[in-house]
Amino acid sequence: MESVIEKNVEIPDIETEMNLFGQYDKNIRIIEDALDVKIINRENEVKISGFESRVEQALEVIHKLLGLIKQGETITAQNVKYLISVNGEHTEEEDGLPLDLVCITHRGKPIKSKTYGQKKYIEAIKKNTVVFSIGPAGTGKTFLAVAMAVKAFREKTVSRIILTRPAVEAGERLGFLPGDLQNKVDPYLRPLYDALYQIMGPEAYMTNMEKGIIEVAPLAYMRGRTLDDSFIILDEAQNTTPEQMKMFLTRIGIGSKAIITGDITQIDLPGDKKSGLIEVQKILRDVEGIEFVYLSGHDVVRHELVQRIINAYEQYENRMKSKAKK
Repeated sequence: MESVIEKNVEIPDIETEMNLFGQYDKNIRIIEDALDVKIINRENEVKISGFESRVEQALEVIHKLLGLIKQGETITAQNVKYLISVNGEHTEEEDGLPLDLVCITHRGKPIKSKTYGQKKYIEAIKKNTVVFSIGPAGTGKTFLAVAMAVKAFREKTVSRIILTRPAVEAGERLGFLPGDLQNKVDPYLRPLYDALYQIMGPEAYMTNMEKGIIEVAPLAYMRGRTLDDSFIILDEAQNTTPEQMKMFLTRIGIGSKAIITGDITQIDLPGDKKSGLIEVQKILRDVEGIEFVYLSGHDVVRHELVQRIINAYEQYENRMKSKAKK
């Protein structure tokens, strides 16, 4: 029978207490409901009571939240739920909370990694020439890659930024859209434009676009080029064919870095075509200078409902696979 215990955590000041507890004690209520413990505040101390294993889990979460507060963070419900969801994991990173500063937006807002998966992704980009980031929607694959590209450009480690993605509907469907070819493909590139605009600001964005320092183009435009001294991002890579993936990877020139992002659960290629992103994992797995980073539902930083949707789809697909095997 597990024993009931009580443990205390010292709170240094009233500001820390208010940040930790949240409005109407919302943050603490999340911990209580998720871990089945009782948490009360008494004279600069938080008292946690309940079954021993649950109290230890709550204690770990609160210590990590206090670590975030020391770094100047405002605690949100998303912070609390994330730390509960990965509770007991990443013990080797006890002091390495997922808050690496990537860059500052034109409005002065810091962009930071928010999960351990994102932290690993940022570290991989710093260390490697080519990084593949594979994971579901909402995990920050594209946005963090663009932020790292802007950081490299500001630090003058690259002289230009090149963003590309495949327009899988090229052909009949695009033909029905109004305008020239650029007008037709712009809708597919919009997420890349938006990320750049948000980070760099309208003036710097437009100036660098006009100078050709920033280039946003369909993947087909990359053929035959050698891209030196560039930070190159291939987005939606699950919709490349193996031939397109090879073509893109062989464009990388001297002084360049390439980030390839994609979600292998959302492939829009015709049924008879293989995804280059799936195949490349087998081919380049052990090549020096290349790293594969896999993000999961834990790393979703959009609305919490997105995480639940992703989990529901994963469970459904696993059930279908089990039925198929039987």
